[in-house]
Amino acid sequence: MAKRISGGLVHELPPDLARALTATQDVTGLWESLTPIARNEFICWVADAKQEKTRARRVERTVEELLEGQRRPCCWAGCIH
Repeated sequence: MAKRISGGLVHELPPDLARALTATQDVTGLWESLTPIARNEFICWVADAKQEKTRARRVERTVEELLEGQRRPCCWAGCIH
């Protein structure tokens, strides 16, 4: 059974990011502690990648930033939606 995990305010959680966020209970807890707006920022940042390798790096970086205590993506101007 798949774990249920929250999406963002405007954006739905993409499957690749959901898999990364549910890989460990610690990361899932950190994700769930974010506000919907903060989750939306990470989702938009990942979705905004133009190349697949950039997207994969952003998915990995999302997990790293959450573990580092970040509450928003580093160096991201923000979601325009």
